[in-house]
Amino acid sequence: MDQSKTGELIRSLRQRQGLTQLQLAEIIGVSDKAVSKWERGGGAPDIASLPQLAAALGTDAETLLRGELPTDRQANGNVKKLRFYVCPRCGNGLTALDGAAVSCCGQRLTALEAQKADEVHGFRIEESDGDWYVRMEHEMNREHGISFIALLTEDMLMLKKLYPQWCAEARFPRYCHGSLYFYCTKHGLFRDVL
Repeated sequence: MDQSKTGELIRSLRQRQGLTQLQLAEIIGVSDKAVSKWERGGGAPDIASLPQLAAALGTDAETLLRGELPTDRQANGNVKKLRFYVCPRCGNGLTALDGAAVSCCGQRLTALEAQKADEVHGFRIEESDGDWYVRMEHEMNREHGISFIALLTEDMLMLKKLYPQWCAEARFPRYCHGSLYFYCTKHGLFRDVL
């Protein structure tokens, strides 16, 4: 951590929030002299106060430690750069366009790398009532199952969340073509083409 960079960032974010050093100090339970010292680069906030300080400044603790705001890279809505994330603790599934700092249950998540569908994780695609009917023969229980099936097109994501008591199947509009993604709770993310 560069104390000078962190101090400059604290000052900048404090001013952006319209707070004085005294007001910020009262919010996080330190003296205004401590805030002044941090902003001058003469010291750093205690690790225990970082979450509260970050919340007061409208950012996260990692950004404060880095001493700079993340660069604003726009993905321009390019769905092809969509990334899937799954929390190992709660199983929450998340998506983000392009690069993102994604966290769940207090843990930073990394984007999943999709594997090509294999024999065990293959699926059947049939036409049914004007839709694509996607079905997999896969066990479905809490320890091992398919958590979601998603269709990613040029400009749209359709995702069906699955539960242990359900079958591993989904319906998608027949006019849609793209990449099928599905997440096995034991073996990870898989991809194939629809």
